[in-house]
Amino acid sequence: MQAWRNAFQKQLSHDVAASGVTLARFLYASPLAALYLLGLYWWKPVALPEPNVAFAWYILGAALMQILATALMVRLFQLRNYAIGVGLAKSEAILAAALGVAFFAVSLDWLGWLGVLLGALAVFLLSGLRASQGWSWQTLGLGLGSGLAFALTSLWVREASLALGLPFPHGAAWVLLLVILLQSVLMVGWLLVKDAATLKALWHRPRLTLLISFCSCLGSIGWFTAMSLESVALVKTLGQVEVLFSLMISAWLFREKLANADKLGLLLIVVAAVCVVWS
Repeated sequence: MQAWRNAFQKQLSHDVAASGVTLARFLYASPLAALYLLGLYWWKPVALPEPNVAFAWYILGAALMQILATALMVRLFQLRNYAIGVGLAKSEAILAAALGVAFFAVSLDWLGWLGVLLGALAVFLLSGLRASQGWSWQTLGLGLGSGLAFALTSLWVREASLALGLPFPHGAAWVLLLVILLQSVLMVGWLLVKDAATLKALWHRPRLTLLISFCSCLGSIGWFTAMSLESVALVKTLGQVEVLFSLMISAWLFREKLANADKLGLLLIVVAAVCVVWS
């Protein structure tokens, strides 16, 4: 779902500003998330949540970081091709592992750290390092910035799910709905004040906007639910299989070709994911 969402976002980014493409991710996702939550309560009724201050801060932080991460990734799509943009943004798995060890009491053995190092090497390869071109600092900065923001989003989403104290999978569903609602309100309000033309551009592209929201919501249900069960490092590294789907979509839908260094970087990302999961 994320691979298709990213592909649709790339298509939309040709005609709509990065802020509008970012909003498309959330705009129609709220009703879908609400239906999912209602379905869970119909299937298995549990108590309603009792939010606390820590939960509110985690929700706010996750919502803002995901908006920032998506905007940076869309900008990356505009500079590089689709598969490379996704590959660089996928540095989130490596960064999530490092932040988890440093601040969230997550431990990694030698195999896990090998995965982190291989992932870092992959990011350097995907940043545009060529003998003839040299470093692309803008691409590297956008990719790592997007990955860092996505990593913080994931870590705070997990903490929010745990802070709510509801049984699985209801806690994750509440976090998903609240995060998407907050993101939608913030983005629509900001665009109404700063860039109403972008809202009109989305209004005139309903099919593509709906596809982005639909794929984003389904993907987020998977992410948020998994992260309420396991550490972010495990979930995100396993989710690196998205890179393979992205590569296939890049070749099939966009007819984009990859250099050998790009292919090696994407392969190393997958190997890094396997190392961290096996650790």
